[in-house]
Amino acid sequence: MPLSPPAEREKLHERTIVLEGFRRADGLFDIEARLTDTKTYAFANEDRGEVRPGEPLHGMLMRLTIDAELTVVACEAVTEHAPYAICPAITPNFAALAGLRIGPGWMRAVKERVGGVKGCTHLVELLGPMATVAFQTTVVLRRNRPADPAKPPALLNTCHAYAADGPIVARRWPQFATPRGETAAGDAGTDAVLETAGRRTRR
Repeated sequence: MPLSPPAEREKLHERTIVLEGFRRADGLFDIEARLTDTKTYAFANEDRGEVRPGEPLHGMLMRLTIDAELTVVACEAVTEHAPYAICPAITPNFAALAGLRIGPGWMRAVKERVGGVKGCTHLVELLGPMATVAFQTTVVLRRNRPADPAKPPALLNTCHAYAADGPIVARRWPQFATPRGETAAGDAGTDAVLETAGRRTRR
């Protein structure tokens, strides 16, 4: 179902982010991202002259290579389009992410290594959704592992669909279902999903 009809308006900006996960022949996984920003109007830029409608203002790519435990083996970043000529010079810094493990505290660790003047705002922003795509990509490794019936499922209460007092949990994991209205409130954001990934990959 689409959104409701908007008010009369003029489109000014478009950002597209494409995220993909791949299993490599060597057993590692590649998580790739592309971010593109465009405007619908032309404007002057000191380093590039005129940026035309539809021409990327920002065009960034990144590849995280990870192992089955969600540890970063390598990180490669490229800036194809930026508002300043100096921007691409910082991309080699993202190789410093090698050795980090995707899990709780991921973004904090990322910002310690490539945050602020040590990195690029847009490339750093990509590393949050790339982490959740890493989890989704490596689900294939965990899909057929037998679950411990005594342990609550890692997805329990991480979102509306997996609320302990909802119909999905009642159907899939009835032993962990609770009466309507007794689900504990909480924020099931990116860190919760990554913590889920961390618990399952350590099994």
